[in-house]
Amino acid sequence: MAAMTTPPAGAAIGQLDADGVGTVVGTFVNPAGLTHAKTVPVRRINAFADPGLGFSPVTHGFAIDRAGIAFAPGISVVGDQRVRIDLDALRVIGGGLAWAPASFYDQDGNPVPACARGTLGRIEARLAAAGYQALVGHEIEFLLVDAEGNRLPGNLWAQYGLAGVLEYEGFVRDVTAAAAAAGVGIEQFHPEYGINQFEISLAPKSPVAAADQLILTRIIISRVARTYGLRVSLSPVPFAGSVGSGAHQHFSLSRANSPVFAGGSGAQGMTPEGENAIGGIVAGLPQAQLIFCGSIVSGLRMKPGNWAGAYACWGTENREAAVRFVRGGHGNPDGANVEVKVVDPSANPYFATAAILGLAADGIENGTALPPETTVDPGTLSDDDRAAAGTVALSTDQAQEIAALDGSARLRAILGDAAVDVLVAVRRYEHEMYSHLDPEALTEKFRMAWSL
Repeated sequence: MAAMTTPPAGAAIGQLDADGVGTVVGTFVNPAGLTHAKTVPVRRINAFADPGLGFSPVTHGFAIDRAGIAFAPGISVVGDQRVRIDLDALRVIGGGLAWAPASFYDQDGNPVPACARGTLGRIEARLAAAGYQALVGHEIEFLLVDAEGNRLPGNLWAQYGLAGVLEYEGFVRDVTAAAAAAGVGIEQFHPEYGINQFEISLAPKSPVAAADQLILTRIIISRVARTYGLRVSLSPVPFAGSVGSGAHQHFSLSRANSPVFAGGSGAQGMTPEGENAIGGIVAGLPQAQLIFCGSIVSGLRMKPGNWAGAYACWGTENREAAVRFVRGGHGNPDGANVEVKVVDPSANPYFATAAILGLAADGIENGTALPPETTVDPGTLSDDDRAAAGTVALSTDQAQEIAALDGSARLRAILGDAAVDVLVAVRRYEHEMYSHLDPEALTEKFRMAWSL
């Protein structure tokens, strides 16, 4: 990933002025999944891109309780880093604002190894060096709540029901329009299973661009919600006992313009590389779970029946498997792809995509075997049948997930020690501070932790 982009000429800045842009917002996501920002007047846009704006390394340790800092190697009050926006990804988002995603660099202009966006950029480059191109499509599930974070009435709500669209038709219309104006590709937008819950599916893009698009979409839905006196909860489980919200990621891989998940003679028409990629992900799920769904709240969602992928297995169109294979064809013009269902909104999406694609690349390089396909709901199988298939239940215990990632040589090789250390640090802080709380208290305390 390039260390800098070409600064906009005076004419380009003049065009931003003509578009009514007075302020540029740069955002970055920390290891706990929190979205942070700095802003500059539009005339300072070049300085925001290079050399960037100063920020303390403690940013990587900011915790979801909005007060604590998880101090660890690389997270210190000493030192300074620079936050640089990517001008190639700049978008005008209305109301006098433009937005761009940002990455971390040191004072000498070198990428900071703990930076999530930079880590994903390195994985994307690793795939490209091996001759592979990835496309990633994100899904966003979120809950509308009132301005104080309380539950809204839902007497007319039915899962996927038209009443949800009609109840919030202004919100749906305005989000759709704002997304289109900002260049966001919404593929579908519908009421979800939970009361006042919606889902948006985004068009596939290259890995870093796809994660950028996800963050921009969260900003858009949050801004529109405010105009209706509402807020958006991105908690994995906003209310105790609810089904919760996911942040599923789809991805496809191709080599020399040829897809690896189709056109082969393997399982479901996969090529050997496609089989190895899925094999790598399934094998790495228990070690990577802290990256995908590792918050103190996430374990409340990781249950059979929640479509959360509670079992480490794969299956074609199997929504209870952690890894769902989606065949290409007339009903799926984007082609065969893989959905990783365990990811939830508390995850840093850049780190989550980096782990998914890194495990896939590892699987291809090491020839990891594809395990047997799970063709039924894995929760209906006996313990003996799951054991025979090598299917394991994913953890609901944050302490186990912390230990698994911390001790994972595989994930440390993929993401780097600096990235793993900050991910472990923020989740360890959560566990030490809040693991004593019951589900009611946890969901109440952290309902709005990831909200924008």
